[in-house]
Amino acid sequence: MKRLWTALTSVSRRSRGGKRPPGWSSPDLIIVGLGNPGPEYRDTRHNAGVWCLEELARRAGARLTRLDPRVSVAETFLAGCPVVLAQPRTFMNNSGQAVGYLLKHYETDAGRVVVLVDDMDLLPGKIRIRAAGSAGGHNGLKSVIGAIGTTGFARVRIGVGRPSSSGNEIGHVLAPLTPDERQQVRQAVSRAADSIEAILRDGVENAMNKFN
Repeated sequence: MKRLWTALTSVSRRSRGGKRPPGWSSPDLIIVGLGNPGPEYRDTRHNAGVWCLEELARRAGARLTRLDPRVSVAETFLAGCPVVLAQPRTFMNNSGQAVGYLLKHYETDAGRVVVLVDDMDLLPGKIRIRAAGSAGGHNGLKSVIGAIGTTGFARVRIGVGRPSSSGNEIGHVLAPLTPDERQQVRQAVSRAADSIEAILRDGVENAMNKFN
């Protein structure tokens, strides 16, 4: 299956070699796209959060570089605001290691974090923003909550749908999208990226009213 998103392009405001772009100081938001590393997982449903992060990086003209063995980041601008785009280098179930490290590194708190994540309880093509809340059975969110000790961070859930038969949830999220689902999820990823820009401009509550 073709990759959902093309390689990232570079523009003048790109963070090069770990250097911060002009005018960037501390982040308004740390935006974390959850997924699994490695080419074998690249196009699986569980990586919907990574696809959205890549779309945001494309819009910002940013390139992620390794900050730590646990995470790659781009310090860049979205909607005129300084942000960190972050992709954990850990597997999904250990995502909290990366988020905990980011909070310490940038000396900030969970209120400035937005997590992008797949959601089986939403149909393909749907998204849902939450200002806070439980993990809802998602192991990546469980890891983040366990690592930082709070559910008080925003998340944008991207629908990937449930399997046709119960008991195959793990196989479902670790499988590629069907042809019928691809276009729907592409559209959802784009809307999720739009919602992040709306959060930056108008706040989480207003973005929820617009996109949920």
